[in-house]
Amino acid sequence: MTSPSSARDEVGRPSPILVLVNPQDIVNIASAVRIAKNFGIERMRLVDPEVFDPWRIEGIAHNTAEFVAGIELLPTLEAAIADCVSTFVLTGRERAAKRRTRRPREAAAELVADLAAGPVAIVAGREDSGLTNAELDLCRTVVTIATDPTHPSLNLAQAVAIMAYETWNALGGDGVPLKAPRRAAAPATSGQLEILFADWHRALWAIDFFKTRRSENVMRSFREIVFRAALDGREASLVRAMGIEVARYLERVGAPFAGRPPAEGGAPEDDAP
Repeated sequence: MTSPSSARDEVGRPSPILVLVNPQDIVNIASAVRIAKNFGIERMRLVDPEVFDPWRIEGIAHNTAEFVAGIELLPTLEAAIADCVSTFVLTGRERAAKRRTRRPREAAAELVADLAAGPVAIVAGREDSGLTNAELDLCRTVVTIATDPTHPSLNLAQAVAIMAYETWNALGGDGVPLKAPRRAAAPATSGQLEILFADWHRALWAIDFFKTRRSENVMRSFREIVFRAALDGREASLVRAMGIEVARYLERVGAPFAGRPPAEGGAPEDDAP
């Protein structure tokens, strides 16, 4: 059995233990397994599950066989959290008793701080009835997810996912850099953009786009659109090619150009705004 203090994700961060109490649906167990792997939770404990079939779970949550093999089965919630220094229980139930109640983001920050002292558990109850009052009494902090009051009930896996996500971010998971593009390209140069604008200017004349518009006003707006897009060199080449293809298509189908820019011998520009 893995030592609780050694529960760490692949980059060395400590992680909480996910505890599901009397889960009834193997799909929910498998969904929770996938969520645990998504968000760096290395251990799961099941309290008296109604069904537990590692082969079926791994069949639903693919590539999790090693994690599933490490799932611990316990008879009671008390046994499942006996070694934990802190527990955060997910529930949407209102209670008359005054409890330490937190939203997931605030709870995640506290959870991460508590991990420095020892094992910490995220606890979720039964799909149909949640946890009993006696079970809730075992947990130190209640975590309630804000939902529409007219439809407050969340699926077990949904609730676990929200808390796991907030915990992952509190542990610094949102600092993992986004995957870089496979083919990086330098920003488009001014020279590339000027050629792009010239080709699109000719293309728009060719389809008579400036029939009721001043070309210089249109092109000025087009420039601002392109500048805001901050194209790289490959993107600029692609956008330029689109403009070039307009004229080439007209040539291929034998359609006459509607017009050409004045510098190329076309008609004077319309004065319409």
